Amino acid sequence: MSNCVTIRVPARLHLGFLDLNGGLGRRFGSIGLPLSEPETVLNLSRAGQASADGPDSGRAARYLATLCRHLGIGGAHRLTIEQAIPPHAGLGSGTQIALAVSAALRSLHGLPLEPQADATLLDRGARSGIGIASFHAGGIIVDGGKLAADAPPPVLAQLPFPEAWRVILILDKARAGIHGTAEVEAFHDLPTFPAGMAADICRYVLMGALPAVVERDLARFGTAIAAIQHMVGTHFAPAQGGVFTSRAVAATADRLAEAGAVGIGQSSWGPTGFAFAASQAAASAMVEAVRRDAPQGIEMRIVSGRNHGAGIDARKLDLVGS
Repeated sequence: MSNCVTIRVPARLHLGFLDLNGGLGRRFGSIGLPLSEPETVLNLSRAGQASADGPDSGRAARYLATLCRHLGIGGAHRLTIEQAIPPHAGLGSGTQIALAVSAALRSLHGLPLEPQADATLLDRGARSGIGIASFHAGGIIVDGGKLAADAPPPVLAQLPFPEAWRVILILDKARAGIHGTAEVEAFHDLPTFPAGMAADICRYVLMGALPAVVERDLARFGTAIAAIQHMVGTHFAPAQGGVFTSRAVAATADRLAEAGAVGIGQSSWGPTGFAFAASQAAASAMVEAVRRDAPQGIEMRIVSGRNHGAGIDARKLDLVGS
């Protein structure tokens, strides 16, 4: 049996909700994409004394304690976070670190993986199923929204993301997206989402974004994602101060669009923005064209879509002195 496990889980883009109206009985629904980076990389091993180190280790340790109680697992563990997805940036950090802890603990103790059940236990995936689906496999993901409060959204489609395409992330490290109690209150206070707009978004997903991914048609994919983002962003604008949470991200996104990027938007509550390019070379040229005049504090990062799920490495180590 292994005594040390390393888990790698991806950040994800939330490209938009499908139906915030909920008039058909299901609410939310999402389209999203896991990314090649950033990642959360977590090590868990048996230990003589409990410890937790690294970025976001406090949150991870709380998840670990909850899971140990739930599964009846005793003994001490050494928990080390080598890398962490930035928190409250719209990249799914909370869900991914919860799933990483769950997978590490279950793998370490020879238990079957149950990411959906453990995500519910740890109060993750309350609205979107993209993060949980990203644990299993990558690609463009569409989930069917919430029908029952305690059931995760079903995955309706999962398509390989074109290997050549690139995502340009627009990061504003000085800002944080709405989260926690403020997020719950924002959803409560926003007006009812128009049923007609939800219908338009579903049409853009089914007849725009998904066929474009299959046919490797970046222009049509970008048009669909931009349209979805505009409708969702306009709805959330009263809560987040505009279509984008960060004005600096919005300005940078506009410049990238002028340079040829498509599918401009914001992931979840932001502040992270994104844009798509046809290749690494095209993305690099766009970033270079914009970098000189980018607002202070803005970082642009070129990444790929991720077409595989979490990485799990379980192994034996010499624990003398641990």
